[in-house]
Amino acid sequence: MHKHSFPRLSGAKSTILVGVLALVSCRQDMHDQPRYEPYEGNDSYADGRSDRPQVGGTIARGQMMLDELLHTGKEHGEFAARFPFPVTAEVLERGRERYDIYCSICHDRTGYGRGLAVQGGFRPPSSFHEDRLREASPGHFFDAITNGFGTMYDLRDRINPRDRWAIVGYIRALQASQNVPLQTLPESVQSQLSEVR
Repeated sequence: MHKHSFPRLSGAKSTILVGVLALVSCRQDMHDQPRYEPYEGNDSYADGRSDRPQVGGTIARGQMMLDELLHTGKEHGEFAARFPFPVTAEVLERGRERYDIYCSICHDRTGYGRGLAVQGGFRPPSSFHEDRLREASPGHFFDAITNGFGTMYDLRDRINPRDRWAIVGYIRALQASQNVPLQTLPESVQSQLSEVR
C-alpha cells in the first residue's frame, strides 16, 4: 500500500488553511429564511393559506382621500368652481414647471394646442383660449388631467393632486395672459403693444 505524505505547514499557513476550511464548511441559511413564500400552505389557519386577506376597509398608506375637492376636483359630484388652496406665485411657478414637463408636448407652452407631438402628426388638442375652455371650471381641467379627456391619457399616476391643481392655476394664468382686453392694461404697456403692431 502506498502512503501519501503531506507537506508540513508552518503555523501561519496552517491557521489560514483552517480558517478557509471553516468558512467553506460553515453555512448560514440566510437564503432560506424561516418565512412563508407566496402561496405556500400554512396549517395555522383554517383555510390553509399563508397569505392573509386584507382587513376590510384597509387603506394603503398615503391613499386616504378625505378632501374631495383636492383629490377629485369635484364638490357634491360637480366640477369645482374653486381651488382647494390659495394660488400663489409659488404655486403658479410649480404649475409652469409641471405644465412644461407634462402638457406642453401637446398643448404647447402657450396653450394653443400646437405642441411638438402635434407637429409630429398627433391629433391637436383644443386651444385653452377657446371660449368654451376659458369658461370651463377649474375642476374640469383637474378632472381631465386626472382621468384623461378624449385622446389624452390620464396623468394621475405621474402627477400628484397638488401639482395637478398647480397646473390648473397655470392654465388659468395662460388664459388670462392671452385674453387681456387692451384697455385694461397700463398706458405704457398699451403704447408698447401698439408699436409692435
